[in-house]
Parts: sequence; C-alpha cells; structure tokens
Amino acid sequence: MQLKGKRVLITGGTRGIGRCMIQELIDQGVSHIGIIARDKKSLKELSEGYPEVKFIRIAGDVANIDILREAAARIEDKWGYLDVLINNAGIVSAGPTEELLDEDIYDQVAVNYTAILLLTKYCIPLLKNAEESAILNISSGLGLIGMPFYSVYGSTKAAVRQFSDSMRRELAPFNISVTCSFPTATDTDMMQKFEGVEMDTPEYVAKKSIEGLVNKELHVIFGGEQRIKDVEMNFSDPKKFDAQVAKTYDQFKQSSEGHKAM
Repeated sequence: MQLKGKRVLITGGTRGIGRCMIQELIDQGVSHIGIIARDKKSLKELSEGYPEVKFIRIAGDVANIDILREAAARIEDKWGYLDVLINNAGIVSAGPTEELLDEDIYDQVAVNYTAILLLTKYCIPLLKNAEESAILNISSGLGLIGMPFYSVYGSTKAAVRQFSDSMRRELAPFNISVTCSFPTATDTDMMQKFEGVEMDTPEYVAKKSIEGLVNKELHVIFGGEQRIKDVEMNFSDPKKFDAQVAKTYDQFKQSSEGHKAM
C-alpha cells in the first residue's frame, strides 16, 4: 500500500506515538489528515506547523460517542471516503485491581477499547468507499501477556488484538487490511515515571507501525526475540510463565505504583 495522497484519520495524534506517526505519514506523502484529540491548542499548533497539509481537526475525548460520530460525519462531508484509520489514543491506570478507582477502570475501557469499536464501526462505510484501505490499531505488549497490576489496561489491549483479528477476517472481501501493533515500553508522557529505564523511542514505534500498515502485516510486535518467546510460553505453558512472573512480582508491584496517565 502506498500512502502518498491517502486520506487518514488518527486518534490521539498531538503527542507521543501518534504525533510521530503523523510526521511519518507526512514524510510519506499524506496531505489529508483528520485528527481527534482532547487538546485544542495542540491541535491548532500541529496544523499550523504543516501549512501544506489539509487537516480536519476534531477536538474532544474519544470516550465521547458524539465526538466519534462527528469525526466520521465530517470526513464523509469533506472527503466522501477514508483510506486509513489509525486507532491510537490510549490511557493507563495501574496498580492492585481492588485499589483502582471505579472511574479509572471505566475510562480505560471506554478510551482503550469501546472508542475503537465505535469509531471503526462508523468508519467502515467510508473505508469501503476507498479503492484500497487499511486500519492500524495500537495495542500493547501487555495485550499479549497478562501481567500483575495491569489487569484493566492489559485486558483492554488484549481486546484490541481480538477485535483486530476479527475485523481483518470480516473486512477481507472489501480489500481492507487490518494491522495491530504491540509496543513495549515507549518513551512518551504515559511512561514519565519510568525515567532512566531503557525504552523504544516513539519515533521508532511510529515508523515500524506505519511500515506494518503499508506492508499489510497482521501484527507488529516490539520487544525482540525475548518478547516472542514470552508470548509463546504464556500460551503453551502458562504455569511455567506464572512461575517466571512470580520471581519479579514485587518489582512489578513497585513499578506500577503511580503509573497513571489519564
């Protein structure tokens, strides 16, 4: 798939991985981009920074169904079709499950998963109107392996993988490809509390994820060979993996404390 001239809609595009993906898209010739983001100021600054790009700016929270409907409606009105949908927005609140705020549980499900379901639903007719189209969903390495203290976040990201696989098979007859990306620790605002820990750069994650989209890869998994081995063990011998995780239980608990980006 060639990106030059394509029309793209992305959520959470003003910072982190999303912001870097926009740069990657522009570098590859995309000149029509729709963005859903909460920060109006950042949206304006981003669009002003690329005067050659035609932006559709939708200011609002993806947890708000009306915002998602508005985005699809504006794209239909302005463009009539959509080539690429990138579901990138995400939030996290980690810690012992019984200590998580009810509101934080609800919001993680709404932003990380329900918004993807609904926005994809609203955009499918627009994607079908394109000659060749694609969906890129940003999950997480924690969506491949359930880890302690990330029960809610990891569950929403695992659901994104399942949804991606289902959509890929459901939309295959319409020439719509679906790629799911699984970043590990990435140096973004979401990971500020882990300063000093070695992480992937958001530029790297954005580049590899977009490459996966272009090449119509099913999954883009970060973390190297060790992550692949861990995923395989998690499914083939979960008890063995349980024992492995148990050795670092206290470390996981400590690292999850205060890990919140909502």
